[in-house]
Amino acid sequence: MTRPGRLRAVATAVAVTLLLTAGCTAGGDDPPPAATPSTTAAPGTTSTAHGVSNPFGAHWDWSRYQQFEPYLRRLAGSATYEEISWCEIERTSGQADWAGLDEIASRSRELGITLHLKIRTGVCWATGGTARYTRGAANKTESAMPTDLGAYQRFVRSVVQRYGPYGVREYAIENEVNAPSYWAGSPEEYARLVRAAAETIRATDPKARVVDSGISSVAYGMGVADRLVRAGRMPEAIAAYQAYFQRRVGTRGQQIPAVTGEAQLRRALGTETNTRSLRFLAVTESLLTDRTVDVRQVHFYEHFNGVPPLLDYLRATTPQGVPIQAWEVGQFWRDGDGDPASRAAEMVKTVTLLVAGGIGEISWLPLAYNPNNAAGSEVRYGLLDPDGAERDAGRMLAALADAARDATVTPLPAPVVGRLHGVAFVRGGSSTLVLWSASNTPVTVPATPGGRTGAVGSPLGAAGGGTTVTDVPVLLRADQPVDRILAAVR
Repeated sequence: MTRPGRLRAVATAVAVTLLLTAGCTAGGDDPPPAATPSTTAAPGTTSTAHGVSNPFGAHWDWSRYQQFEPYLRRLAGSATYEEISWCEIERTSGQADWAGLDEIASRSRELGITLHLKIRTGVCWATGGTARYTRGAANKTESAMPTDLGAYQRFVRSVVQRYGPYGVREYAIENEVNAPSYWAGSPEEYARLVRAAAETIRATDPKARVVDSGISSVAYGMGVADRLVRAGRMPEAIAAYQAYFQRRVGTRGQQIPAVTGEAQLRRALGTETNTRSLRFLAVTESLLTDRTVDVRQVHFYEHFNGVPPLLDYLRATTPQGVPIQAWEVGQFWRDGDGDPASRAAEMVKTVTLLVAGGIGEISWLPLAYNPNNAAGSEVRYGLLDPDGAERDAGRMLAALADAARDATVTPLPAPVVGRLHGVAFVRGGSSTLVLWSASNTPVTVPATPGGRTGAVGSPLGAAGGGTTVTDVPVLLRADQPVDRILAAVR
């Protein structure tokens, strides 16, 4: 998440410290074998915003913009988001300070990156009451229901009027409302707030789209398991829970316990915290169903083995045609011991499976971790070092962005699913495939005339002898249709 309390500093020093999303930490069991993703894309295949030609983006700390700028230009065509707070923009009723956000909107446009906005209320004169949760140097708080919805709508209208000309077309209402540290009200109050905001946004800019708050990654995992339990598919529910939370068990006390049987899973789903999350997830889905909300926002910080059950859940619970975007994707792994190469490969698998499943925009968070964070360690894995130097993961995401820009995302053909995981990007007569073996057995992709292959993020060489695909993702590019490139896979 961002820290909107520092927006003023951007106007003078372009120095905003943005609080990245709170939520998940990670532990470390050995991963089970990855599930086989479905070849059917999730609902909402037209899920990019106006001007977004590259699904792979990031979210960054604007106080380190100078270090990050060279890399950010490599992600041109992507989308990012900024979180703002009514209580921070308008500390005194009627006296709004837009300077910092203006600078962010201007610089995003210069980078060729589409900006989305998350509109939060915070807790202040506009809501009454006293904040229970404050975080960071910016004293960021939870949000509460405004005391005057008309005043709130006037603020929302001013946001849309001001930033529409910068190219902002998507507005999320609040953030991770399932967490009390982000939303102090009830699910019903949240729904009322969204309806008021949506009415104002559409009236102010008919081209704008309303986005939900983005339910937390952990809450989505609980939703995945709960849906399967309610459907009487208990073995699948347990397997999905184990795949999704394999690094999370014990990281939040009894909120994410180990589960090996039905009784344990029912107890996990029945905790006060997880019951609250499921209620807010249900309200979010009702707002999607009645089209109060136009775009579904997903947050995901788990091992890539959690992507297939998440995609299955999204297919089952998202109305047809509703775009799905992942505004927050990352790798939470407390005390993670993975080497840079393996962590980069995992990043590639995560974002590739998401985009192959129909997720139209993916923002990796954080771009670079802050060594001065409260956790004291790199719980969230960055694409860059703190000084902006590219890591393997950053180099690989930039390569994916190059492959996907202005291309059509194409899932792998059904005959190879089960042997290969990945996705294809088709642009003109050229196809770029991201591939890795679906098992521990190498798979050979025979040579294609003019084909070139190599590690993701490295120069490609001639693939005259074919390409051996292991569990490490590779790129394969040829001026051939995807089906023809993979027709003789063995």
